[in-house]
Amino acid sequence: MTAERVEQTKLELLEAARQVLTEEGFAGLSTRRVSEIANTQMSQIRYHFGSKEGMILALFEYMNAGLIERQKQTFTNPSLRISEKWFLACDFLDEDIQSGYVRVLQELIAAGWSNPKIGDAVRAALTQWNELLIALAQEATEEHGDIGPLSVEAMASLIACAFIGAEALILLGYEEQIHPVRKTLRQVGEVIANLENLQKEESNHAR
Repeated sequence: MTAERVEQTKLELLEAARQVLTEEGFAGLSTRRVSEIANTQMSQIRYHFGSKEGMILALFEYMNAGLIERQKQTFTNPSLRISEKWFLACDFLDEDIQSGYVRVLQELIAAGWSNPKIGDAVRAALTQWNELLIALAQEATEEHGDIGPLSVEAMASLIACAFIGAEALILLGYEEQIHPVRKTLRQVGEVIANLENLQKEESNHAR
């Protein structure tokens, strides 16, 4: 088997695992089911990942790496206002729900409560997200001033909780009944944009 074919088989297994986890949840994820979807033998899972747990961790790393880079490029883009970055984050939430990433993340958060290795992997990934949010909160503070007693770390924590909580409610099908979370997150972006416009007007008047 060529190196290209070995890599292709690995990617096919990861995509099959993503499909099973997205459609059937963590409880339905088995090496047998993944091998069926990938149309290959279960021995290939052992060869590439060592175990079901290894496959899960590889899947999360596979899905998360590109998204972290996407967020990094967005949040560190100096040509975008804070509100524009916020609206893009809302767009990314919609994309990640559609792709299945949100379902995978939430399934692994729950699995991580009782599985230390999965918990470590999820915490490491969320720490990367949080570092980007801290940098964004720092940028907002430098441009618009402090928000009362909130530190940049506290602001980042609130933002992270808002999005992760929104994901959980969306997956429960709960958002339109009592918590219109996606609409609310975008309205927060509108509040930020209004503040930016107000500060710009005040700055122009002061000249």
